[in-house]
Amino acid sequence: MAGIDPYSAEGELINIHSHFHQGQYQEVVDFDTSNLSPENELPARVLALRARVALGHADDVLADVKGDTEEPELAAVAALAQSALGKTDDAVKAIEELAQSAGDNQTVQVLGGLVLQAAGKSDDALELLSKHSGSLDAIAIITQIHLQQNRTDLAVKEVAAARRWAQDSLLVNIAESWVGLRLGGDKYQQAFYVFEELAQAPATSSIVTLVSQAVCELHLGRVEEAQAALEQALQKQPDNADAIANLLLLTLITGKDATELTSSLKKSAPRHAMITDLEEKSDLFDKAASKFSAKVAA
Repeated sequence: MAGIDPYSAEGELINIHSHFHQGQYQEVVDFDTSNLSPENELPARVLALRARVALGHADDVLADVKGDTEEPELAAVAALAQSALGKTDDAVKAIEELAQSAGDNQTVQVLGGLVLQAAGKSDDALELLSKHSGSLDAIAIITQIHLQQNRTDLAVKEVAAARRWAQDSLLVNIAESWVGLRLGGDKYQQAFYVFEELAQAPATSSIVTLVSQAVCELHLGRVEEAQAALEQALQKQPDNADAIANLLLLTLITGKDATELTSSLKKSAPRHAMITDLEEKSDLFDKAASKFSAKVAA
């Protein structure tokens, strides 16, 4: 007889796992693990370490796992922390070695997928993640990668397959909502219902769910409501890069001055994708403008 899936509704890790995917990282760190079965202690520790990386404490996490990296799970956590600190080459090298020695380990697959995708190695990430056997975390990351590759068709298939065997899963609801935001139309409203319910209930509210709600509001053309959700997120954490980036986008859409928000984002996350994008567009504009000026002068 197979054991209970620890992440299922009947399993011991359902609450800590839900906290993590709702973006309630401090609740994950503070979660009481003293009564867990021995076999669930390491998965719970991995979630807590991942939550600390998400909270910006990657240096502390590296120090914490330094003597324990003979465990493939904790070696994968170390690589994730290195990736978060911008030590991409070291992180990728560690994951490539783990993929060879422990490629069937679920934590190696999930964290390795995250590290490889962050390094721009999407095909390698998908190859490692595809080795999973029924991991919703792996399915969620595969879905994200397909969306980033503009392969919405593959993301739709991935989520539909998971929905068949994990009908009531929070993570499937969230992944389905990501796909819905790409598909548009009435899917915007469906995604909004999922994220708004999570964001506005005190038991599940977090910066992640508030930002997700705001993105849905923006897609639905509800600018004021989007701004309110983002301001709620920034009250929780004033330097949160994703909340600042989305408020910056909203400010640009509404034609207001975004100078202050741009400098805030540069300060909190100098390597944020939106900063890179704005700088590239600014360079292109300057090049185009210089050609135009030259012709006018002639």
